[in-house]
Amino acid sequence: MAAPLALVLVVAVTVRAALFRSSLAEFISERVEVVSPLSSWKRVVEGLSLLDLGVSPYAGAVFHETPLIIYLFHFLIDYAELVFMITDALTAIALYFAIQDFNKVLFKKQKLLLELDQYAPDVAELIRTPMEMRYIPLKVALFYLLNPYTVLSCVAKSTCAINNTLIAFFILTTIKGSAFLSAIFLALATYQSLYPLTLFVPGLLYLLQRQYIPVKMKSKAFWIFSWEYAMMYVGSLVVIVCLSFFLLSSWDFIPAVYGFMEHPIFFMFIQIAIIAIFKSYPTVGDVALYMAFFPVWNHLYRFLRNIFVLTCIIIVCSLLFPVLWHLWIYAGSANSNFFYAITLTFNVGQILLISDYFYAFLRREYYLTHGLYLTAKDGTEAMLVLK
Repeated sequence: MAAPLALVLVVAVTVRAALFRSSLAEFISERVEVVSPLSSWKRVVEGLSLLDLGVSPYAGAVFHETPLIIYLFHFLIDYAELVFMITDALTAIALYFAIQDFNKVLFKKQKLLLELDQYAPDVAELIRTPMEMRYIPLKVALFYLLNPYTVLSCVAKSTCAINNTLIAFFILTTIKGSAFLSAIFLALATYQSLYPLTLFVPGLLYLLQRQYIPVKMKSKAFWIFSWEYAMMYVGSLVVIVCLSFFLLSSWDFIPAVYGFMEHPIFFMFIQIAIIAIFKSYPTVGDVALYMAFFPVWNHLYRFLRNIFVLTCIIIVCSLLFPVLWHLWIYAGSANSNFFYAITLTFNVGQILLISDYFYAFLRREYYLTHGLYLTAKDGTEAMLVLK
């Protein structure tokens, strides 16, 4: 699988390099769908200029990036395009190996449940096979690297891409079972944006499963491990924040940057989607991260109810974003309500899409234990209603 992944990486880098050299790069970097005041490359450049002049970037109210990002690009400003291409490549590679390991764990768990007769006898068609799961990691990398949202974020040099990389490595280290590295990457992601804090619980649940520690309040091992993981996470976060203080000799960055169970990986996927939908100043780069996980749940497609309609809504909204923005800002033939309406429709479409995946997941889990063909007491076909 190394050769197909390398080919996808080459194609993705070529597409990005071509767009960086085209006249579209500047246009894309100005798009409000792609960058926000929190992730704009122009804000980073402005912060670097202020830093070079000996002025704190956080003295005003226009710069919201973290100190570590400023100092990273202080040394790599001339290689910014390369940095963002490498960032996207690292995200895809991390997701590839994370899903590869996750599929192995999932298959072993499924095999064990089959041996213990935990599944209903008529659900053979719902059981996932190694051949079916073989190409899922490659599809995930493909979905991320060649997703137009990801490409646009990279070409615009949105710092959202860096946050996606940190979350991807958090997922990889969590699935690998490394509590220490998982805590560090989650701390780094939280440092960049407070929203990944909500990933603490699914990460902890997965690590508990890896350690075969029961999630029980009366279990001593559960509390010990939870405390250790929490301390590693908080400790890493404190070290990162203190490092930022030593770089700037000031705490000014804090208000400027932060003013504003059983299936923990699926829980993590849902949580990343919720963050992308409800965060302040969302961009298409946030959407691209959770969309990369769609191939992981391809076994749910048969249970999705509105996938075609919702896909059409998301595609049409994506095409209408620049049109309505132009009509509002440049042509003057529309007002802000037009653009607001299309962003609202886009978010409603995302909410319904994630709700559909949640429904499909619960429905499949129910069928696995109760049987695919349900019958009522009188022998007639029963209807499953989830409440």
